[in-house]
Amino acid sequence: MEKAMDYLGIDLLCATNSLRHGHFPAKDCLFPLITKLLSYFLVAASMTVKLPQIMKIVDKKSVRGLSVTAFELEVVGYTISLAYCLHKKLPFSAFGEIAFLLIQALILMGCIYYFSKPLSVGAWVRVAVYFALAPALFAGKIDALVFEALYASKHLIFLSARVPQIWKNFRGKSTGQLSFLTCLMNLGGSMARVFTSVQVNAPFSMIMGIILAVFTNGIIMSQILLYRVKEEKQVDAKKMS
Repeated sequence: MEKAMDYLGIDLLCATNSLRHGHFPAKDCLFPLITKLLSYFLVAASMTVKLPQIMKIVDKKSVRGLSVTAFELEVVGYTISLAYCLHKKLPFSAFGEIAFLLIQALILMGCIYYFSKPLSVGAWVRVAVYFALAPALFAGKIDALVFEALYASKHLIFLSARVPQIWKNFRGKSTGQLSFLTCLMNLGGSMARVFTSVQVNAPFSMIMGIILAVFTNGIIMSQILLYRVKEEKQVDAKKMS
């Protein structure tokens, strides 16, 4: 057990020793422990975060109300983030979440494309470009400065991924086939990442990017709650008429 905890970088000794002596663990012991445990919890939760959205699309056989551009940009952002983490040889707790999210995002894009047939020429071109460039990214076969610039732009990419969906929701006054559970987990995950990033003294730009994610995910969640209540009222009104 202790070896497993050491391998994962989790130090339980300081907390257990304090509790044995009847003392509450000190801040400099407790916060790093909570941060590490929360990081691994996010990795575990990320294994299922997009499954509700995938299942909803397959069940309804529809992508009504979904912004294809938003989901495509998500794939790009996850790809850049994962490739950078692998290139820097960061620990699994730092990129495990991104790896699982990328796998699910690719499956999700496959579902969206399948139920959006026929695909435009532009969509096929974007798919071809992605699968041509992604291997080079994962192999680290690009200039170091370009790699750093791409990673620095990931927060802008993720922000841009939310904006088209927010705008589409606003224009249509509906969230279509957006999954409540997936959006809720996105919001919860981004809020938790603010805490873990502050605790590990992450760069200011990274923290600001995560705060922007909380903001945009919060807008989408509020749209789901607002528009779905209106839709339910409209359905009830039709039933009564």
